Amino acid sequence: MERQPDIVIIGSGIGGSTVAAGLAGSGARIAILERGERLPDTPEARSYASIFVKGHFRPKEMWREADGTEFNPGNFYFVGGNSKLFGAVLLRYRAEDFTEMQHLGGVSPAWPFPYEELEPWYGKAEQLFEVRGELGQDPTEPFHASPYPYGPVPDEPAIARARAELKAQGLHPATLPLGVDIDTWLSGGRTPWDGFPNTGTGKKDAETASLANALMDPNIELITSAHVDTLEAGPGGRIEAIHYTHRGEKKRLSPKLVILSAGAINSAAILLRSGDGKGLANASDQVGRNFMNHNCSAMLAINPFRRNDSIYQKTLMLNDYYLTGGRDGLPLGNVQLLGKINGDILKANAPIWAPRFAFDFMAGHAVDWYMMTEDLPNPESRIMVDGKGIIMQWRRSNMEALSGLEAKMREHFKAAGYPIVLSQAFDKRTPSHQCGTVRIGTDPAQAPLDVHCRAFDHPNLFVVDAGFLPTSAAVNPALTVAAQALRVADHIVAKELSV
Repeated sequence: MERQPDIVIIGSGIGGSTVAAGLAGSGARIAILERGERLPDTPEARSYASIFVKGHFRPKEMWREADGTEFNPGNFYFVGGNSKLFGAVLLRYRAEDFTEMQHLGGVSPAWPFPYEELEPWYGKAEQLFEVRGELGQDPTEPFHASPYPYGPVPDEPAIARARAELKAQGLHPATLPLGVDIDTWLSGGRTPWDGFPNTGTGKKDAETASLANALMDPNIELITSAHVDTLEAGPGGRIEAIHYTHRGEKKRLSPKLVILSAGAINSAAILLRSGDGKGLANASDQVGRNFMNHNCSAMLAINPFRRNDSIYQKTLMLNDYYLTGGRDGLPLGNVQLLGKINGDILKANAPIWAPRFAFDFMAGHAVDWYMMTEDLPNPESRIMVDGKGIIMQWRRSNMEALSGLEAKMREHFKAAGYPIVLSQAFDKRTPSHQCGTVRIGTDPAQAPLDVHCRAFDHPNLFVVDAGFLPTSAAVNPALTVAAQALRVADHIVAKELSV
């Protein structure tokens, strides 16, 4: 930019791009710094083997566990962030998720405001992401002031059959709300979208929905290959500079407002390595703490005499056990379909050797499900940094809920005609639903951010990504992040840009 921008947004994922879309038309000059580039449309983008076996799109960096064990994280650095490969599930948190809830593994704290406060922005986010869905099927569904903008993505025949089989047992299978234009997606290749990168062919992610809208404003500029190193605060607490590396050159920006949206893990890392290594926004000692990542497992319901020829599959969920079903009637979690797996995925994750045709047969006769339960905030579950990089110390919690949900669904799937039911937990080092680390609250001694995601310690710093989430709930977090991003944008326009 020829002169300093009014606002710099760090990161172009769901949080950053959506807050930019909310600020479009405000008159503010905005620069979005993104460490990655736009994801290219190459053959690897629709290749099971490239994505799930070779890890073509995974980052080159390594993180560490607390014991020093290195691992390659499931973080993606492209324009659009992790949403480039997300499952496009755009579910609202349930109204109860905003209240204090007892779980099998402990207590999920209340949000600093109720569901009703965020509801209008949920509706705006659904419009922005062109959500396909249908109301009235899910008993846990919260109040919607407006309908989904588009009708649902249709069930394929094998999934319509599974829906009917579950409904016959008295359950309430419901349509997943999805950010997918299915005809456009399939025109780019007949694969699932879940786990496959979006190259502009039908999936509504941070790049194709939020950022595309934001960049229609000529005052908003995207700068790629811009890796933010540290933030610099002045004596009064205001952030005075952003230090970043752009294509190998060290650079500096000094905007009026800074919006940090690098993702729950990287936003915490940026704050922790700033302030000459002493950290910023951390008078509460909570930055990096309360890291959460859903407890998840894959469950394959297999009937060897019934072929599943679905292409995309991911159109169905079940929330009968979301608020109850566990010991003493406590919550278990959400069940939803995975994108259709194939033999490559099974072979890459199998604990034992078997010939390829066996994996192909198994995948071709399975309906593939995703079990998801709430991870509870714990100050000892945290992100840390040192001179070598990021350290992830995840203290998994509430695992009894996951095993309970698996047990319930195993019986339901068998009753539905699938005699073989297999399950495998997701790798804990793949933080696809990373949240917490820079949470919102009303007490500066307990939380780094206020209810509008402003840092208590720095009046011109906002953190707008899944790091602000005080709880993980047990549904996909993207829509909640987007809704809060639009709420924060409206707050900034009303309170910051009008003065």
